Formats: sequence, structure tokens, C-alpha cells
Amino acid sequence: MRYIIVINQHKNLKIIIMKKIILSAAILAFAGLTTVKANDIKTPVTITAHQDSVTKTPVETKDLPDAVKTTLASDKYKEWIPTAAFLVTKADKSEYYQVDVKKQEETASLKIGKDGVVIE
Repeated sequence: MRYIIVINQHKNLKIIIMKKIILSAAILAFAGLTTVKANDIKTPVTITAHQDSVTKTPVETKDLPDAVKTTLASDKYKEWIPTAAFLVTKADKSEYYQVDVKKQEETASLKIGKDGVVIE
């Protein structure tokens, strides 16, 4: 009886080992089939971004045109404090003032034409 149990355990051990070998072989075969073949790029990829030529010239807030100062002093914007100003010139030679403003912790940027009209 004792020999039969040992033989059965020996057979079970062989079966477990064979299952592990088969499972390992299957995993290796699957890994071999799923290898990635990276090809060199034969044609270079060019990424271009077209941007209008815009120039920003810093301007002191005290040197802003009177119309822009009047807009900043109006009821709608009087609580906002100008922190920086720029004269922005686009490629088509149109100009406006970009005025960075602050109200407590909130910041914003206004586009104001030379005539004092806010550009949306």
C-alpha cells in the first residue's frame, strides 16, 4: 500500500512538472509570435506650425494713449489694476494694446484698440 501511494505521488509530480513545462513553452511561443518589428522611418516627417508674425513692444502704463486710459478708468474696469502693457503689431500692421490687469488674486488680459474700444 505504501508503495502505491509513493508511486501515485511520483506520477502526480511528473504531471505537475509536465504541465509547467508545457505552460512555459506556450508562453515562450506566444512571446515569440508577438515580437514587435520596428521599421526605420524612410521618409522624414515634417511638422510645421504657421504663426502670424506678431511683435509685442512693452509700454509703460503711464504712456498709454488717453483713450486707453479712459477705458481702464471706466466703471467696468476701474477695479482692475494694470500690471503690464504691450503695443501689439500684427503682420497686417494693425495695432492694439494688450493690458494685463489684476483684481485681487484674479488676473486677465485686455485687448484695447488705440481708440479705447475693447477688442473681443
